[in-house]
Amino acid sequence: MPATETSNVRKQFANDGLDFDGPALGLLPPDLDSEVRAIYRRSPIYGRRKPIHEEPLRWACFDEIPLLTKQEIVGEGHCAFFDDCGDVQRKVDANTYERETTSGTTTAPMTVIMEQGWWDEQTRRAYRAHPVLREFADRPYRKAVLAPVNCSSNLCPYEDFPFPNRYFSGTVYLNLSSDPFCFTEVEWDRIVTEIQATKPEIIEGEPVYLSLLARAVRRRSVTVPSLRAIILTYGKASLMHSRRIAEAFPVPQVDLYGSTEAGYLFVGDAFADDSRVIEANAFIELEPIGEKLPEVFRVIVTTRGREAMPLLRYLSGDTVLRTPNGFRVLGRERDLSSRADGTLFTTLDVDRALPVDFSCWHYCLRQISSERWNFEYVADHTAPAEIAGTIAQVLGSGVRVNLFRKRLLAPAPSGKFALLKPLAKS
Repeated sequence: MPATETSNVRKQFANDGLDFDGPALGLLPPDLDSEVRAIYRRSPIYGRRKPIHEEPLRWACFDEIPLLTKQEIVGEGHCAFFDDCGDVQRKVDANTYERETTSGTTTAPMTVIMEQGWWDEQTRRAYRAHPVLREFADRPYRKAVLAPVNCSSNLCPYEDFPFPNRYFSGTVYLNLSSDPFCFTEVEWDRIVTEIQATKPEIIEGEPVYLSLLARAVRRRSVTVPSLRAIILTYGKASLMHSRRIAEAFPVPQVDLYGSTEAGYLFVGDAFADDSRVIEANAFIELEPIGEKLPEVFRVIVTTRGREAMPLLRYLSGDTVLRTPNGFRVLGRERDLSSRADGTLFTTLDVDRALPVDFSCWHYCLRQISSERWNFEYVADHTAPAEIAGTIAQVLGSGVRVNLFRKRLLAPAPSGKFALLKPLAKS
C-alpha cells in the first residue's frame, strides 16, 4: 500500500529519535539526510524515479520519494542501480563486488550486488547490537551454518564439495542441498561429525533445519560443549522449533532478522518480543497495514553505508508487531492470517494452543477453505485428537481443523519453510 493510502494511521520509524510526528516542513535529521543524498550519488535509479533538490530535505520531501519494491528491482534488474553494468561485471570478476541471488518474487529471482566485505561488516554491527552476540563481533570465532544453500552468504554448493571447501574464515557451511527432510542418515552422520570436528561457538540456521539437526544430535547422543549461542535466522521459528533445539543445545537463542538484499535489520532474544532495530545497519520506517491492526507494521528499509546497490525506502514485504519491549517479527505480509472478525492470529497463537506435552519437529497450518484448515506436522508420535478442536478455537467460530501426521513437509523452491499458509489473497 503506498504511503498516501494510510492517511488515517500514523507512520513512524523503529529507530530511536526518528519520527514522522514533527511538522511536514521540519528538516530530516542530518544523518538521514546525508544517507539519502549518498544513495542518490551512488545509484542512478533513484534520481530517475524522483529527483531531489540541493536544499536540506524536509519530511514532506522524504515522504514523496516513492517506495522501492521487489518487483521493481527484479523487473529493472541490478544494472539499474549502476551507471556502467559492464564495470559491475569486471568488479565481480576482480572480487571487488560479490553477486548473490535471492528468492525475489514468485516469477523471478533477484540478483543482489554487494561490495566485498559489506556482508561481514554489517554482520559485525548486528552482533554488537545484542548482548549474547557482542563478544563475537570483534574476535575470531567458529560458526556452523545449516540453512538453504541459496541463503548461505558467500557459498552456493551445487555439488558434493569436500569439507575444506565449505570452511571459510571460521565458518563451516554444513549442508549441500535445501531440503533437510530428505537428508539421509549418512548425510546427518557427516553433518554431526563436522560439528564435532569444528567445535563451533555459534550454530546459525533456518529453524526447521536446526530442529531436525537437534533430532539427529539427540539420536546420536552427541553434545557440543563448545557451543555458546544459537542464531535463528533465514526463516520464521515456532516455539516447537525452539524447544526441540533447546533440548539438544541448551544455550541462548537469538532471533536475527534480515535479508540478502538489505542485510540484518532486527535482533533480539528468541520469543521474548524484544527485537530492536540494528541502528548502524538501516533506517526502518514502519507503516501500519491498516486501522484495524494499528500495532502491525510494514517494514520499509533505507540501508546505511552501502556502496553497491543501496536501498532507499525499500518495501521489504515483511511485517512486525510492536510490543511493550520492542518488536516481534511476524514474517511476510502476504502470509499474515486473520480471523473472520478481522483480528490477526500468528504462529505464536498456534504454539500456545498446543499442549505442553505435545512435541513435533515442524508443523504447517494450511488453509483449505474459508472454514477449513489442515494442521500438518512431523513428529515421532501421533498428536492427540483434541488438538484439532483447540486450534480451531484459536481460528474462530465455525472453523474446522483436520490433523495430518506427515513424514516430511516440503519447503518452497527457495528452500524456506512456512508455518502458516492462508489462502492466497484475491
